Amino acid sequence: MLVLWGTFAGIGMWLELVYHFSGYGWTFFNPFYVMCLITAWSGLWTLVVGLLKKRLKKIVYYTVIWLPTLWTCVQLVYLRIFKQPLLWEGMIKGGEDALTNYWKEALTAVLSALPFIILLILPAVAIPIFLRWYGWRMPQFRSQYVARSVIVCLSGIVGGSAVMRFGDIAGFEYYEEYHDFYDAYAVAEEMGVMPLFQGDMANNLSRLIDDIKRGHKEEKYVPVAAQPVINRENGSSSEEPPQDGTENENTEDMPEEAEKTEILPHSYDIDYEVLHQLADNKHQEWMADYIESQVPVNTNEYTGMFEGYNLIFLTAEGFCTYAIDEELTPTLYKLSHSGFVCENYYVPLWQTSTSDGEYINMTALIPDQMHSMKRSAENIQPFALPAFFAAENVHSYAYHDNSLSYYDRHRTHPNMGYDFKACKLGDLDEAEWGSKVFQMEGANRWPASDYNMMVATVPEYVHDERFHVYYMTVSGHMNYSFSGNAMSAKNKDAVANLDKSETSKAYIACNIELDKALESLIQQLDEAGQLEKTVICLSADHYPYGMTDEEYEELAGKDLSQGKDKFRNTLILWNSGMEEPVIIDKVCGSMDLLPTLLNLFGFDYDSRMYAGRDILSDREGMVIFNNRDFVTDSVIFIEKGDITTWLQDENGQDIVPDDQKDQYLAQARQEVKDRYNFSAYVIQENYYTDVLQAMGQTE
Repeated sequence: MLVLWGTFAGIGMWLELVYHFSGYGWTFFNPFYVMCLITAWSGLWTLVVGLLKKRLKKIVYYTVIWLPTLWTCVQLVYLRIFKQPLLWEGMIKGGEDALTNYWKEALTAVLSALPFIILLILPAVAIPIFLRWYGWRMPQFRSQYVARSVIVCLSGIVGGSAVMRFGDIAGFEYYEEYHDFYDAYAVAEEMGVMPLFQGDMANNLSRLIDDIKRGHKEEKYVPVAAQPVINRENGSSSEEPPQDGTENENTEDMPEEAEKTEILPHSYDIDYEVLHQLADNKHQEWMADYIESQVPVNTNEYTGMFEGYNLIFLTAEGFCTYAIDEELTPTLYKLSHSGFVCENYYVPLWQTSTSDGEYINMTALIPDQMHSMKRSAENIQPFALPAFFAAENVHSYAYHDNSLSYYDRHRTHPNMGYDFKACKLGDLDEAEWGSKVFQMEGANRWPASDYNMMVATVPEYVHDERFHVYYMTVSGHMNYSFSGNAMSAKNKDAVANLDKSETSKAYIACNIELDKALESLIQQLDEAGQLEKTVICLSADHYPYGMTDEEYEELAGKDLSQGKDKFRNTLILWNSGMEEPVIIDKVCGSMDLLPTLLNLFGFDYDSRMYAGRDILSDREGMVIFNNRDFVTDSVIFIEKGDITTWLQDENGQDIVPDDQKDQYLAQARQEVKDRYNFSAYVIQENYYTDVLQAMGQTE
């Protein structure tokens, strides 16, 4: 029994240690909980193997050895590629996408991690051979061995429960990280692969149980584009604009100063009694209380600045500030230094990188680590941009220069109200989906050309009277090398003279293609007479995590280890008619984009329906990260270690007085948790359905 248990336990601890030091280096590792888990599971499998007979005994023995070994190898490779651990939801919903679209990155990651992969595999190969060489035979358990195995298993369970209970009482971070499971990266780094797997499975099981409980209430909802946006004054649908060209006659005679100074809340009329009556679980009860307690964000001097304009909104793959160069990317330079210029703009990295980056850009909600964008296809989306444009009879287009089916965009984007097209079909049926593929040059290159996408797609909408367009670009996708990135190779000569590494030069080179795309877009808008009435908004999905920290700092030309500097980025929010740039010092991030655009375009919206806030409002800025770290206009807070950096005003004084810091920090941390919960419950509960009913709108 001891040999059998020791084999399982020894391999388990070996996997944890090698994974940690190969994936995270010499960082803090809390071994207590994982040791208890390994003890419990090793005891259980020792009992199972001991009770089985002959061939089945060997099958289970080798399965118990090799499955955790292979899983840990997969985790290590995934961490090398995406800078995040692999979750069960991601494997189910994104596994095929990763295998078919990231095989080059996976191969590179396997080769870079090969020495550690060999170390991970070594015990699973060597120990059985060693035991066989010494003539060891797997035991057939008698009653005393059964009892001992049960005691070992129970001791691990009791020990693990004690470790968690102690963490709860003492208020240690590891308990909240594991219990709430809001930061899988921290769980994997600080506690190990086995706690990550167990916590992930528990999280999925909990959601499955919740889905089953409310399954009887599921209904088939009409597409969001068919659902009008509610007018806050009377709960009625927004009226279609007059078709005789007189839509502005009633407002031209209004005193201009009165329009500018009138302050109104961005909110709808919600019957809170109805909202509470609709709540049939604790999450919905919390949501009703939370929304009722929120003070709506007010209008401001920029409200309606772009009313009646077109909007082109781009999520730029792997984009960052350091892709911008006055000579090499002149269009990016021009757009980023005019229009609205945000000096403290951040783009956090989320669990599902690009998909989560798109989700937060398009919904102003925090992803819940469970492929939020894919799951959003099952929910109504009455507060996404296309719904607001649809209420004004404006068609919404969306384009991507990759596969139509990748990340299920053929489902998610139409559900938001977009007419979505891509340059490749993916694994969809051509008879059904072929009309949603646009023809462009070099569609099968990897990555494809953003410039070619603009050449192919802009003519489809540029002559519409008014339009809203969304683009997901791809030219800036990793890998950043001249052999692994077609766009880097295409623009290699342009960066040949840069005094930088190949990685940095390749990164800038592939973003030259994005610059060409924007140049083409602006030129086509101008030729069609649409430029002056079009707003261009561009934000990244995430920073270029395909680089190591050292490579990213080399690209930046400076240290990025302080605070959240790695996630600082550039927002483009531009219109050709803005003669002078509007400089914004306020802390802001990608979560704030949607409410900011709604305010600028003069749409009637409810600010309480989002986790983000209008950047141009009088609210203090707050950027929230995937591990509940946050940055505000007053503080940078790092959850791990409770590291607090208080920011100072122009006089060198802390913005928050000393006697108010504890209260400020406590309130800010609670707000972060509340916005997390709000975002999670919106998607998990399909909660906008309750909101619509409480506003008097039925399906």
